Amino acid sequence: MFELRPSPTTTSVTRTHRRLAGAAAAVVAALALTACQDGTGLKDEGTAAATPTSATSAPRGGASTPQGTPSTPDRVPATTAGGAKSNGGGQSGTGPAASKGPAEPSTAGKRVLCNGSNTAVTAQPVSRPLNHLLITVKNTGSKPCDLTYYPVLRFDEMQWAPAARKETQPQAVVSLAPGESGYAAALLSAADGSGEGGTTGHRLTVAFQGMTPHSSGGASATPSLPAAGVHYDSSLTVGYWQQNVEDALGS
Repeated sequence: MFELRPSPTTTSVTRTHRRLAGAAAAVVAALALTACQDGTGLKDEGTAAATPTSATSAPRGGASTPQGTPSTPDRVPATTAGGAKSNGGGQSGTGPAASKGPAEPSTAGKRVLCNGSNTAVTAQPVSRPLNHLLITVKNTGSKPCDLTYYPVLRFDEMQWAPAARKETQPQAVVSLAPGESGYAAALLSAADGSGEGGTTGHRLTVAFQGMTPHSSGGASATPSLPAAGVHYDSSLTVGYWQQNVEDALGS
């Protein structure tokens, strides 16, 4: 049998054709790449055209942001010391801690004058010292009240006012918180009987002074006296208001 073998001439021709085809393909690829780089509009129609655009590509002219990362605003409102955010113009907000201007002065603890409208007044003779009448004033109001100077006493229709004993004047005005009491004592008659014009009083009026001596401090009080009345004479004097009963009675 005869074995068929390709002739050397035919083999050489085939190899030559393959080499030429490869060289031509390389030239075509080079021309296509050069055209894309030069911006001539030519492009490869191969597999590169079928590749989808990436979803995470950055916009033209901007930096890319990793997918899933929250964006950060350019400016964050500043927080003031009171918790209100700044509006960017240098003025604080209107949160709970924002200032609303100066507060109105509170009158809850303002002191007032003690008088017959905001106190309960009693008058009671005492056994010691002799011939003394103790006057008690209790603050029944809701604010502190001041007892200024001394009580101005008047029995019945008496036409003169008893003098005050200067030695009993305290160093400070007596102030009563709600529910507290202040005291003053009247010397009704001289113990040695040196007084004149002795008489019995059945009705007593207690007047209160204002911020200046002998001015009106408000409503007067008319405390009850014993049914038999109290005896007084020209020696009748009165002491200044005191914070406690011991000072009022001089004991």
